[in-house]
Amino acid sequence: MARRRVPQRPGGAQVSAEEWARFYEYFGHARVRRAIGVLSRLPSEPRCEACGNPFGGVGGWLMARVGKSPSRKNPRWCQMCFESAPAGGVTLTIGVLFADVRNSTALAERIAPADMAARLNHFYAALTQVIVQHGIVDKLIGDAVLGLYFAPLSRDGRYIESMVTDAHKILRDLGYGSPTGPQLEVGIGLDVGPAYVGIVGDGEVRDFTAIGDVVNTASRLQHVAAGGQIVMSDTVARLGGVSGGDAVALDLKGKAEPLTARRLSVSPKGQAAGS
Repeated sequence: MARRRVPQRPGGAQVSAEEWARFYEYFGHARVRRAIGVLSRLPSEPRCEACGNPFGGVGGWLMARVGKSPSRKNPRWCQMCFESAPAGGVTLTIGVLFADVRNSTALAERIAPADMAARLNHFYAALTQVIVQHGIVDKLIGDAVLGLYFAPLSRDGRYIESMVTDAHKILRDLGYGSPTGPQLEVGIGLDVGPAYVGIVGDGEVRDFTAIGDVVNTASRLQHVAAGGQIVMSDTVARLGGVSGGDAVALDLKGKAEPLTARRLSVSPKGQAAGS
């Protein structure tokens, strides 16, 4: 049965009635919902994909004064839809991408600090630019990046497939498969499962994040991924339509039972393998 469509708002705000209902059920932005009609008429493009808030022109300047400039989590959405969202959250299924630099301590001993900083900045920029197309950058943790993917952020609802595609794109953008190869060795872990998603903390020390075993599992999978490898849970592989690579049973730290996973490798130079 075809989904009922609602009139499209300027600048690509979500248009499916089902998507809107899901968004409000997850985040309860009553104050945003009441203002949608007004915000969508203010000039000008681009706009927050969730609430229609303008980022450009006079409208963007005015709304930035009240905390509705682009979010640092995802510039496709405004700050009020993430950092200033109502306190609390809900449990929903999410995809988690964890990417980490391999052997960064040893590398930092061999090269100049400025060179190391430049390589890490390229790493952060490459991951951020890819992740925000379909998800949010939850945290930068030392030399690791945590990305979250879930239905309300996805333009087409295929957020797990997007996460898998993004993992491959991240490695390519970092130089894997290129003639020169990567400047940093990076491994990626992917998992999907239920998590508590919302605002955690109190007062000034609060943030939009996700908490749950799925986050820990993605981190563990990342730890067993060598440079140029993507290690994903079997559930991610199944939902993401992945059949290549090697099926493996992994004994992960803190897990009572071995986890069935799939390991894909990208060669440092030349063409991708196992993708």
